[in-house]
Amino acid sequence: MAKYKHTTRPAKSGGLFSYLRAMQLTVTPENPLEWLALKTNQVPIPLLHVQVYFVMCKAVMEAAEANVFGYIGQDTKTANDVATNCQLHLGATEQLLNLLLSMGYLKYKDKKFGLTLMAKKWILPQSPDSVHSIAIYNNQVVWDWITNMGTYLRTGKGVQYHDIFDANQWKLYQDAMFSVAGTEVKEFVKRAPISKKTRHLLDIGGANGRHAAALARQYPNLHITILDLPEAINQTRNLQPENPQISYQSGNALTDDLGQNQYDAVLISSVVHHFTASQNQELTQKVAQCLQKNGIFIVNEFIRPHFDGKPELVGSSSDLFFGLTSTSGNWTVEEIQNWQTNAGLKPTQTINYLTLPGRAMVVAKKVLNV
Repeated sequence: MAKYKHTTRPAKSGGLFSYLRAMQLTVTPENPLEWLALKTNQVPIPLLHVQVYFVMCKAVMEAAEANVFGYIGQDTKTANDVATNCQLHLGATEQLLNLLLSMGYLKYKDKKFGLTLMAKKWILPQSPDSVHSIAIYNNQVVWDWITNMGTYLRTGKGVQYHDIFDANQWKLYQDAMFSVAGTEVKEFVKRAPISKKTRHLLDIGGANGRHAAALARQYPNLHITILDLPEAINQTRNLQPENPQISYQSGNALTDDLGQNQYDAVLISSVVHHFTASQNQELTQKVAQCLQKNGIFIVNEFIRPHFDGKPELVGSSSDLFFGLTSTSGNWTVEEIQNWQTNAGLKPTQTINYLTLPGRAMVVAKKVLNV
């Protein structure tokens, strides 16, 4: 079995391992015999996928749920410390910690475990960059949905989770979306085509407030209206401090009137993958109407890769996931630009994220009255 190491560069130690490079999980040989084994198809790659990866995924989520990362924090702890504090079985805890050690979440010295720099930034609950909340959400809510994958593949019918959430699930979901947005928001603010001349921006589906708050800090004269479902807004007011630059409007962008010539910019982030092609076309038409002349429309999304293009794991895996959960999925850049063009907008640029391959801002401008 390949040795797994979560890194963007080959490890110096021997053995086959799987690693993340350009958002592709690959197995890399580190000596001629390993190269030959791969070349002659002697390495059981599917065994990694069906046996190893799903155990790794569930282990990280359960560790987050049990507060393993939060308990270790900036300190070092023995396995017995972790088991006692997190109310876990000692033998099972040792197995869990050993796996987290091999995955790069933990380091080990003098019989104590500490978090690596990666874990301190990305999974420690107290970190501003942490995705801990989505680990909890996926463990409590999403994990059960995955068992419906076979039904979705046979019927094409997804979960449509926005229609079935209770109040607690909405809270878990919005906390998760807040944490996920944090992984890209720094690059978003730096590269989004917003300027000091932009005065009023409509943020469709941005109730977690992460993008709006960052834009408000960057542009003190910018006012942002967040339009989202009332259930989403009700669960997110406490995620960000009140800001006079940001106002919330309960509603549904698919059915509400967005107005005429009102906004200098419209942002829709991680939303169009929930909608059908016709819904997205109708929504883009309304966006074109609500934009002022020279206003811009930013579709901030995961992108579905072309079959004949470069393989890309984030876009393709999230496409299937959103199909399962929303009966829709990701869209190609060309499809998004077609909605924009058909609505009378002019596509101007596609900004691919450097820190998150498989994600992009597809930008269009209103150059004439629509």
